[in-house]
Amino acid sequence: MSGWAGIFCDRACILGEGPVAHPGLGRLYWLDILGKHLCERPFSGGATTLHDLPVMASMVARVDDATLLLGAEDGLYLRDIDSGRMRLLAALEADRPETRSNDGRVHPCGALWLGTMGREAQAGYGAIHWFFRGAVRTLFTGLTIPNAIAFAADGTHAIFADSEAGTIWRVATDPATGLPAGDRQVFVQVPASEGAPDGAVIDAEGLVWNARWGAASLDAYAPDGTRVRSIAMPARQVTCPAFIGPDADTLVVTSATEGLDPDRTDDRFAGRTFTVPVKVKGRFEPVVRVE
Repeated sequence: MSGWAGIFCDRACILGEGPVAHPGLGRLYWLDILGKHLCERPFSGGATTLHDLPVMASMVARVDDATLLLGAEDGLYLRDIDSGRMRLLAALEADRPETRSNDGRVHPCGALWLGTMGREAQAGYGAIHWFFRGAVRTLFTGLTIPNAIAFAADGTHAIFADSEAGTIWRVATDPATGLPAGDRQVFVQVPASEGAPDGAVIDAEGLVWNARWGAASLDAYAPDGTRVRSIAMPARQVTCPAFIGPDADTLVVTSATEGLDPDRTDDRFAGRTFTVPVKVKGRFEPVVRVE
């Protein structure tokens, strides 16, 4: 029996990813990367609005109540919420057509970490980049599928993963800049037989909530890396969690149909976005500082 509470959005994404709450507007935003859609739905329910995108985007962050930032295949874009107009803010691997953006999160100081990867998940093509007030810097290279980027509430450390390697690392960060402040250390190692670590988020109590691709599971890890809970999900390819609701006390999780049999008789909820039946002490993602 699955541990999930319900379907937040019944639309099946090809590759649902990057959910983030906008508390000022009471909405959740997320991406269908391969479908080139930005999805939007109120916390309280109702219709899901699909916005066509001119580029393949993988993550979204708040700038203010009028503007979003999208991490896309060739850079970072500002998107006006009302009009949908987009403007390239910073190019990112624009000279590498073989790569695209993937997972990303905003550090409490307002710095963004954004992963890039090969379009065919080529080994070693992946990297994680830092953006803060217009500056861009490459932090880590030699990855294959960068994922699980998340930050502690006090900004003192980050986690990130390479899904292909099954490894989640933890690294100290400078609270003022979001830059690494030490060497990365293995936080969790997921055996290949148990799926792969995908997107993650850290709640206000320091628990890491990680979607485990290929295993139909949302896992919670204590600050020392011990798995303390696994919640069965109704889709094998779950991708990323986020906190929603007026008090950020509800978890939602995106998923994907990518690579599955079109009939999906054994995975009929694939691609949906789910609510999870746990009350958490979550927190909303910080706004990204663009200037």
